[in-house]
Amino acid sequence: MARGRKSPCIVSLAPHERAQLERWQRATTIKAGLAKRAKIILLRAAGQPLSAIARRLEIGRRIVRKWVTRFLTRRLAGLADKPGRGRKPVFSPGGSDTSGQDGLRAA
Repeated sequence: MARGRKSPCIVSLAPHERAQLERWQRATTIKAGLAKRAKIILLRAAGQPLSAIARRLEIGRRIVRKWVTRFLTRRLAGLADKPGRGRKPVFSPGGSDTSGQDGLRAA
């Protein structure tokens, strides 16, 4: 018998959403984070509890809840990284680097 509270995060997938998530999970050329998020949603749609998903994927329960709620609010678009994440580029391919000639700094 299940113990604890039941999560209000119930995921039901449309056929096209399930197909897309399964493609992302199998893909070898997408970001690993997106594949893991697809796995989270597929497991939740299969009825797995948040804690079980977190243990299986070796991530925190809070992270599982974050991606499930993002999916519930924005569907597939909610699983993408938000813009502006990560380190800002140091070198601009457009040539707007102002550190000196040929990208070298003066000593």
